Formats: sequence, structure tokens, C-alpha cells
Amino acid sequence: MKFWNHFHHPRAAMALLRTTLAVLMLLHGWAKLRYGIGGIESMVQAAGAPGWLAYAVYLGEVVAPLMLLVGLWVVPAALVVAINMAVAFALAHTGQVLQLHSSGGWALELQALFLVCALVVALGHPQGR
Repeated sequence: MKFWNHFHHPRAAMALLRTTLAVLMLLHGWAKLRYGIGGIESMVQAAGAPGWLAYAVYLGEVVAPLMLLVGLWVVPAALVVAINMAVAFALAHTGQVLQLHSSGGWALELQALFLVCALVVALGHPQGR
């Protein structure tokens, strides 16, 4: 057996990715719970949608990550996180799509990483088969 074969653990990899995504999204959700969503509500209204739609951010940043953390309805929860990130791109970050940080990284790398990780969890989780 080759050395690198010891590192092939797809279920453990998925659990690690799912847990990391959940914890990091929950931190954003905790900030929304603690400080409110007034800014998001304003962006939603500025986009022409009713302000109450801003409360859906709690689904994407609190409820879905908790479901990911405990392993309940993982694929739908990951898709909710991905949708949440796509909406965040559209509402708050369209002006940054072509921007780079002073360190050279993409201005939206964190948002993109959350979106792609959520899609990978949804596409790769064994529950989806």
C-alpha cells in the first residue's frame, strides 16, 4: 500500500468540509442574531423586494448551518447556504466582482469559497445518492 492511500477518506473529507462550512457560516449568523439585519433589509428593499425577505438570511446563516452541523438534511441545507451566498453576491457584492485586495486576492474570495464549498457538500454528500 502506498503512503498516499492512507489519505483517501472521502466520508471523513466530506464531514470535515460540512462541519467547517457550518461553523464558519454560523459565526456570520450569530452576528446577524446579535446585531440585527437592518442593513440587509435596506439592500433587499433597494432591490425592489419586500423587506421581510431579509429574514431569509437566518435560514442560510443559522438554520441551514445547524442542519449541516448535525448532519440532518445535508443536501437541502447545503443548497440553502449556496442560495444564500448567491443572493449575497447579487445584493451586496456586485461592485466587487472585478476587484482585488491589496494582498492580491480576489475581493470576493470568502464569499466564493462559501458558495463553492456549499455546492461541493450538496453534490458530494452520500445522502444525495
